[in-house]
Amino acid sequence: MSGRRISWRALLAWTVVAAALALLIVFGLSGSKGALGRAAPALPSARLSGPAVTLASLRGRPALVVFWASWCTPCEQEAPALERFSRALHGRATLIGVNWSDPSLSGAKAFIERFAWTFPNLRDPDETSGQKFGVSDLPTTYAIDASGQIRVALRGPQTEATLAHALAVAGG
Repeated sequence: MSGRRISWRALLAWTVVAAALALLIVFGLSGSKGALGRAAPALPSARLSGPAVTLASLRGRPALVVFWASWCTPCEQEAPALERFSRALHGRATLIGVNWSDPSLSGAKAFIERFAWTFPNLRDPDETSGQKFGVSDLPTTYAIDASGQIRVALRGPQTEATLAHALAVAGG
């Protein structure tokens, strides 16, 4: 035996990492509504901010699609992490926001401005796209691989670490 001991801090850190990954898997599967492994439905065509985005324009690289609303408190909690994560992508993937089930166009635009989001945001006011994806709560994030298949579905506010893991599962 080499005499190396694992400190309790290192053990605690590994336990926290393992628990976080387990939660990611559980929430990913519970939020999927059968979406995992199938082709992603079409994104809404109504644009709120940034360039227009379609699934065809995303082919060849992975993407994260985040459904949110301006009235959603967990969406507010997640908002700063989304912008930081988007800026860190440097073109290797795309983050797209979809304003879902939001009665207020002005509220949606104010939300984007308040959090200084620079990634593209689309609008799904009649909930059609969200229903096709299987959205039931907000926020909900889908990781889509380079061929357009849904690989991960996450419910609830995410961190940069959980977004990075979901993107890695989708090949990014």
